[in-house]
Amino acid sequence: MRSLTQAFGIGTRAASYMLGGLVITLAIIVGTTAASAVDVATWARDVLGATFVLMLGGLIFVAVLSWVKMTDVKASSGQIRIWLEAGVQAANGVTTLALTYTLFGISLGIGSLSEATLTPDTVHEVIQALTANFSLAFMTTVVGLPISAMLRSLLIVTYTRLEASTVIRAKGYEEIS
Repeated sequence: MRSLTQAFGIGTRAASYMLGGLVITLAIIVGTTAASAVDVATWARDVLGATFVLMLGGLIFVAVLSWVKMTDVKASSGQIRIWLEAGVQAANGVTTLALTYTLFGISLGIGSLSEATLTPDTVHEVIQALTANFSLAFMTTVVGLPISAMLRSLLIVTYTRLEASTVIRAKGYEEIS
C-alpha cells in the first residue's frame, strides 16, 4: 500500500509540473498574441490534430515523470540512470512523433493533389487542401522538435548534476549549490 501511495504521489507531482508548464506556456502565448486560451486550444486541435496532441501529452508526461523519479532523493545511482534512459527515450519519442506527423501531412497533401482535377475553377480548393495538410506537416515539427530538445536538456543536465553531487559527496567535499 505504501509503494502505491508513493507512486501516486510521484505521478501527481509529474502531472503538476506538466500542467504548470502548460499553463505558463499558454500564458506566454496569450500574453504575446491577440489569441485567447480557447483560440489556442482550438488551433491546436484543428492544425495539429487531437491524436497528435494526446500522444504528445503522453510522451511529455513520461519524460516529466522520469525527471521526477530521477530527482527522488531515495533513488540510487542505478535507478537514476534507468529513469534518465526512460525519459530520454520519451523525449526521442516526441521527435519521432513530430517527424512522423510531418511525413503524414506531406503524404496527405500530395495525395489530395494527385486525386484532384486541376482546372481554373478548382485550383483554389486544391491549393487550400494542400496548404492545410502541409500546415499539419510543418507545425507538428515546429512544436515537437523544440519540446523534445527541452525535455532531453532537462533530463541530461539533471542527471549530470545528480551524478556530480554523488561524486562530490563520495569524495567528502561539500556540494556547491
